[in-house]
Amino acid sequence: MDTASQPLVSIVTPVYNEAEYLAECIESVLAQTYQKWDFTIVDNCSIDGSLEVARRYAAKDPRIRIHENQQFLPAIENHNVALRAISPESKYCKVVLGDDWIFPNCLEQMVAVAEAYPSVGIIGAYALEGQRVTWTGLTYPSSFVCGREICRRHLLEGLYVFGSANAVLYRADLVRGRDLFYNEANIHADTEVCFELLKTCDFGFVHQILTFTRVRPGSLTTVSNDLATYLPSLLQIMNKHAPDYLTSEELEAKLAELILLYYRFLGKSLMLGRDKQFWDYHKGELTRAGMGFDRMRVVKGMLETLCNAALNPKDAVKRLLQGRNKPRLMSRIQDLTGEPNVIAAKGIAGE
Repeated sequence: MDTASQPLVSIVTPVYNEAEYLAECIESVLAQTYQKWDFTIVDNCSIDGSLEVARRYAAKDPRIRIHENQQFLPAIENHNVALRAISPESKYCKVVLGDDWIFPNCLEQMVAVAEAYPSVGIIGAYALEGQRVTWTGLTYPSSFVCGREICRRHLLEGLYVFGSANAVLYRADLVRGRDLFYNEANIHADTEVCFELLKTCDFGFVHQILTFTRVRPGSLTTVSNDLATYLPSLLQIMNKHAPDYLTSEELEAKLAELILLYYRFLGKSLMLGRDKQFWDYHKGELTRAGMGFDRMRVVKGMLETLCNAALNPKDAVKRLLQGRNKPRLMSRIQDLTGEPNVIAAKGIAGE
């Protein structure tokens, strides 16, 4: 396909204080084997020289333009600003985050799949996250799957092939059709929007590593992993979108499974002494999901963790409650439940 007949791809990069990595991101776009693109960099009031880096490249290539926010915006809101800046002539849209980059054949391979299957609205591929290859792929060499089927498999089997904005290509008309493309109340809005879009379109996949996500302190990925934000996000998706993909029996079973997993995680976190910010976040998310925050289920989750970690659960709990461990653990339970003798009252500790 010659360049003149290629469909236009609008690339957007939302940026906030990415001066250290932005040149690498931009160079990865310039190095694409597919050259029919335009590129909008949205600077979110950076104070580290990011804007100067962007301007330097924009001065050299007319396909690169810069949008400067007049006031600082939260991350997902800034992503929406960037997506509203795509060209009206573009057929496809690619987000490339400011501290990440894409491999040289990324656009070429993704556009090829999109062009081969007109009903496809989202195209994914394997991604490199730090030194780890992420996403579960489709069965090779399959590069097409019904949108509703892939969402069902995601919910029922944990088949994860979409989500990260850096790892997918969108059909541009789907982006233009939503003023707020991403749900600004969900840190995993890039996953949620896939469930929304795939109700009416299909999914394509390239069996190659095409994108790179940087793992570094302070990044959204690192903060998200630390807080385990995927749990409330999946709960939100279950409540909002799963009824469109699952039977009522499937939904009830998967929701119960998720809640059990969530409270086991919170129980483990109680043992680890997570801070107030952590607990405020998860209390707020569970309340927002209409589930409420059950302190006793957190304690139960902690005890299940202990029991699973020891051949003799009662002895394991006793050891944790002995000496200097006991005041610390009992204090955590009291802070969370308001009941300092929860374990003793239930007889689980054997005291």
